[in-house]
Amino acid sequence: MPWNPEQYHKFQSERATPFYDLLALVDARPNLKAVDLGCGTGELTSQLAERLPNSDVTGLDSSPEMLTKAASFSRGGLVFQAGDLSALSGDWDLIFSNAALQWSGNHAALIPQLFARLNPGGQFAVQIPSNHNHISHQIYRETAEEEKFKSVLRGFQRIAPVLNIDQYAQLLFMCGAENIIVFEKIYAHVMQDSDAVVEWISGTALVPYFERLGALQGEFVDSIREKMRAAMPGTPVFYPFRRILFSARKPA
Repeated sequence: MPWNPEQYHKFQSERATPFYDLLALVDARPNLKAVDLGCGTGELTSQLAERLPNSDVTGLDSSPEMLTKAASFSRGGLVFQAGDLSALSGDWDLIFSNAALQWSGNHAALIPQLFARLNPGGQFAVQIPSNHNHISHQIYRETAEEEKFKSVLRGFQRIAPVLNIDQYAQLLFMCGAENIIVFEKIYAHVMQDSDAVVEWISGTALVPYFERLGALQGEFVDSIREKMRAAMPGTPVFYPFRRILFSARKPA
């Protein structure tokens, strides 16, 4: 998908907060071989690398636009490369992923597949947005079903593959994981108005729709914006954002 780093970074501080909660779950040890799946523009991967002394950290992303930005953070012990996180190869002491696994399908297969890539004693630490039932997501899915857009989209709808916390805990247990921590947290964002919420999702959830809509992209956003103003009137507006965080370790 053609990501727009500038659009994504319009809410950079809000998007960064869950990263620090995830980073707090990481057992920071020296001399690790670590990978950040979905590294984006690299700023946060650089902070991860700073927490892991004398370690080799790889930032992996499928977006050329994001990797172009990330390149400036490359240094000894930190490299960035293109790749599909769902096809991760190699063996790792830490597999870290902040707000990226939601773009890969079939988590019931993906989580064990990634966990298997850990070295004995290795750690798996993940944060996944779980906000797909928020009114903003309901509205853009409904809008995509309107005939004007549906015909151009050819019926496309992106359904989030995100599971619930019980299912992630069960998957990790079935993998034989130890020290399993799984929880969901609501990040309480106060936005200027509903237009700001539309700007937020324009940098993430709407990207695969934009890729397919071409010249209709503007009308699609305008339609969503109008409905959102009715659904979330006034100023400011409260935007509760659900996210799932989990950590587990492979037995030594």
